[in-house]
Amino acid sequence: MGAGIAHAFLLAGSHVSVVERDAASAEAALTRIGDSIRRSVERDSSLDAAELADRLTTGTDIAAFAAVDLAVEAVPEERALKNDALARAEAAMPAHATLASNTSSISIDDLAADRRRPERFLGLHFFNPVPASALVEIVRGSRTETAIVDSATGWVRALGKTPIVVSDSPGFASSRLGVMLGLEAIRMLDEGVASAADIDAAMTLGYRHPMGPLRTTDVVGLDVRLGIAEELERTLGARFAPPDLLRRLVAEGKLGRKSGEGFYAWNEER
Repeated sequence: MGAGIAHAFLLAGSHVSVVERDAASAEAALTRIGDSIRRSVERDSSLDAAELADRLTTGTDIAAFAAVDLAVEAVPEERALKNDALARAEAAMPAHATLASNTSSISIDDLAADRRRPERFLGLHFFNPVPASALVEIVRGSRTETAIVDSATGWVRALGKTPIVVSDSPGFASSRLGVMLGLEAIRMLDEGVASAADIDAAMTLGYRHPMGPLRTTDVVGLDVRLGIAEELERTLGARFAPPDLLRRLVAEGKLGRKSGEGFYAWNEER
């Protein structure tokens, strides 16, 4: 997700610094973003791969954020991990900069409680895969300044994507609806109602969804969906309880496209 966000801002003309937890992760991020740049150049001959690469830096030193206007946290969906990453970023950023979390379910107000400048903090929820997604969900906390929301709306439009602004609430708009549909599809599969392909076809052909809920879960990552469901169960109740099938597949390492297997086999598509 972080690599996709970086790629989107590079295409929009920004200078981008990616900070990872260790050197191996930074090198992997550089490779992922480089591959994305190469594919973009293949699709659009007006792009200059060298120029895009020149505006990208990757590393492990949070001091790279000393001159940024915007920092987007994109670590896994764990509250403590996010708070740690946000605190480190905020300590390194200039006072005028905006800090955002890419969280898909954790309350922005909860995360803002530990921020030095909560008025300059909000959610920027990108969707996977970032290059193909048309939407960014802007989550406004109770202390987020209107000017920051306005700036974020402009940034999203500059990326060529459509912003929606939602108030802070569990799961916001997109995750709350998307996860509910995905969890019910998993229950139906476990109950033998229909195959994964047929459940997905019911939504793609019957309701004109671009992708069925089980394939979407594979693309997002079963572990990511599980983390969101657990957060929503904690805040909204048992209707978001993760099905046993989802827990079992995650425990077996079947995480979807990124692992090669989830509800579908992805070995030929990775």
